[in-house]
Amino acid sequence: MRDDSADAHLTDDALPKAELAEILEPGLQVVFCGLNPALSALRDGHNFSNPNNRFWRVLYLAGFTPRLLRAAEERELLQYRCGITSAVSRATRSASELKRSDYLTAASALESKVRAFAPANLAFLGKAAYTAISHRKDVEWGRQPEAFAGAGAWVLPNPSGLNRAFDLTRLTEHYQAMREAL
Repeated sequence: MRDDSADAHLTDDALPKAELAEILEPGLQVVFCGLNPALSALRDGHNFSNPNNRFWRVLYLAGFTPRLLRAAEERELLQYRCGITSAVSRATRSASELKRSDYLTAASALESKVRAFAPANLAFLGKAAYTAISHRKDVEWGRQPEAFAGAGAWVLPNPSGLNRAFDLTRLTEHYQAMREAL
C-alpha cells in the first residue's frame, strides 16, 4: 500500500530493473520486512523514501531511533540494531500488484537471508506477505506464535500513507509495543 502516483506515467519498458539495497548485517535486533519496494524508493535509491510513507516517523516515535531519520540516512539504522529487507525484491507501482504466488516464490530467498543474517526478530510490515508465507489466514497484529527462519516473527501494520486503517498514533502504538517487548 504505497502512493506511487508520481510513477504512474512510467511504462513497463521504463520501469527500473535494479533492486533496492537492503540494510542488513549479522545479528540485528530487528529487521523490518516490507512487502516490496515502491518504484519511488527504487528511483530515489532509498527505502521508504516516499514522503507519504510514515516508516521513518513511526520508528522515531516508537523509540527505535533517537531522532527522526530521513530515507537517505537509512544505513544509520544499523547503529540502532535495526535493518530493512523486503519479502519480494521486485519493485511495483503498488503492493496491490503482488499476488500470493509472488510471496510464495520469494519465500525461500527470504528464509535463506534471515538464516544467514540471523536477526533476533523479523517484523513483517503488513499481513499480506506473512499470511501467504506462513499459510495462515487468521493472523493477529504483534508477535506470532512461531518463528520465521529462526527469528521471532512479528506482524506490524504497513506504514504506507495509503493505509488509512491506522492513523499515526495507532501505527506508533503497534511499533512501540514491539520495541517494548524486545
